[in-house]
Amino acid sequence: MRILSSEIPSAVGQTVTVAGWIHRRRRLAAVSFLVLRDRSGLSQVVVKEPGALAQLDELGEETVVQVTGRVMASPQAPGGVEIVDPVIEALTEPAQTPPIELWRPSVGAGLPTVLDHAAVSLRHPAIRAGWEVAAAALHGFRAALDGQGFTEIQTPKIVGTATESGANVFALDYFGRTAYLAQSPQFYKQTMVGVFERVFEVGPVFRAEPHDTVRHLAEYVSLDAEFGFISDHRDVLAVLREVLATMLASVGTRAGAALERIGVELPSIPAEVPVLHFTEALKLAGADPDEPDLAPADERAIGEWALREHGSDFVAVEGYPMVKRPFYTHPQPSDPRWSNSFDLLFRGVELVTGGQRLHRYGDYAAALAAKGESAESEAYATYLEAFRHGMPPHGGFAIGLERFVARLTGAENIREVTLFPRDLHRLTP
Repeated sequence: MRILSSEIPSAVGQTVTVAGWIHRRRRLAAVSFLVLRDRSGLSQVVVKEPGALAQLDELGEETVVQVTGRVMASPQAPGGVEIVDPVIEALTEPAQTPPIELWRPSVGAGLPTVLDHAAVSLRHPAIRAGWEVAAAALHGFRAALDGQGFTEIQTPKIVGTATESGANVFALDYFGRTAYLAQSPQFYKQTMVGVFERVFEVGPVFRAEPHDTVRHLAEYVSLDAEFGFISDHRDVLAVLREVLATMLASVGTRAGAALERIGVELPSIPAEVPVLHFTEALKLAGADPDEPDLAPADERAIGEWALREHGSDFVAVEGYPMVKRPFYTHPQPSDPRWSNSFDLLFRGVELVTGGQRLHRYGDYAAALAAKGESAESEAYATYLEAFRHGMPPHGGFAIGLERFVARLTGAENIREVTLFPRDLHRLTP
């Protein structure tokens, strides 16, 4: 029966069977070492018998093999043990030479090469670590919201209107009609607050914005939450803080080995996230007080301030101008120029957008009229039906998974931690 590499240390003196990929072969004068890789890590196999040595010479790195042998203690080997007297069985034909050297601790190839050959390069332990972190973060996101009474939903990714935000959209032919790939589940998750009160979704979103930067993708994984019976956007921020704390804890527990592999230490999120009003943030960053948004340089300056003054990698900026927020955003009651919304910055980069939404049908009708649009139009009628029949005060947020992982791991380019990135130039693999 097969065991994993991580289980070998507890099997000293026993005969075991392991299976995986030939990660590396090292040939010395009278002995060779086969380093085998499986989903749990690496194990070392000592090959001395002439027939096995000749067999190993014929099997290149990445050939899938099964090895049966006896486990012996060896302080120099991975995990302090190694397998001796092996019987090696190739489960595939000898593998071709990989496009990058997977056995090296660091990735020697450039990002285009890594992405072009993702089917193989993702096997590199350092590259694979990015998605191990992402998977652990997803587990934490779900666990946090499950624990707070949220219901997980799945909403359509093919939609009939492109009016949810100012971002460009991908149009497609839907049986002779024009449809679009969803920019977010915003309309649907608000609607579902009227059903379950508290909902969340993990799914892809699509943005046809012509950004060619290290922080933008045309398709990414969005972690969305929406919930009712709130007082204002600060209630949303409080839930977000708990969600991020649980995500970080989950990464530490479930992906600790991956973090160690790439030399990353987990940050902590303070019990009280520092909060700045948008007008204060502009002053702090030295920006023009009439600017309607924060530039990347402004975000970096605010992140540095939060770390310096509060020892926090996280800082929230609230009260963005209503002119820069979607029509469904609730204005600040004391001054309707500003919104009851926020961006959460993580290490100087926007990670989350959230806030309070309008919840009265009349407010939606007025907000759309101010834009020169009608609440009765085909674009909004279905969405706003929920508000005709009573919706509680509510709000929510959305976290970009790949951006979270990139900031957490220190990746310079978001594509480094995306399995198969889609951007302006890349549609394959």
